[in-house]
Amino acid sequence: MTNRSSAGGSLIRFLILLVIVLGIMAGGYYFLKGKLFGSRKEFHEDVMVEKIISMGKLELVKYSMKDVIEQKEVRAILPDKRILFVAVGEVTGCIDLVKVQKKDVVQVGEDSVTVYLPQPEICYVKLDHQKSKVYDVSGSWFPTDTKDLVEGIYKIAEQRLLKNASDMQLLAKTRQNALLIFKPMLENLSSKKVGIIFR
Repeated sequence: MTNRSSAGGSLIRFLILLVIVLGIMAGGYYFLKGKLFGSRKEFHEDVMVEKIISMGKLELVKYSMKDVIEQKEVRAILPDKRILFVAVGEVTGCIDLVKVQKKDVVQVGEDSVTVYLPQPEICYVKLDHQKSKVYDVSGSWFPTDTKDLVEGIYKIAEQRLLKNASDMQLLAKTRQNALLIFKPMLENLSSKKVGIIFR
């Protein structure tokens, strides 16, 4: 009887010990599974500020444009290389107010002032990479050829946007808007008649 009860107690202790060991092993497995087999994403970046520019450019007109561009490289034997691209972007005209100095504001009479402004300029040409799209590439045999075609067409697209804006008299429109927008604003601030001359 004593031997049976001691054997039963030993069995219970063994089972309890086995359950504890199995519990520790299971916990260790789930803990180590994440450590050994898990993955995480790491991002590293080095930000360098190359130049800080004070922004004093008054944007006066923005042309939003869409242009369909086809570039073709005609070849004697092989099929022609061709890319069809829809460029969507904007070109902005502005006046750089940082260039305006004290000597550029001249008192003409008791109630009138002449302000000399710098010539309008192109602020930026920006291609919208979300809306611009390559529609077709043909005659390209290797992935590097396709890559070169796509990279080249993006540069051409920016040049075309700039040329189209120039053809549509963007700078003349910027000058016109300066008179329409900037002149009344100066007159309201100074309570004087303001004349604007572009240097």
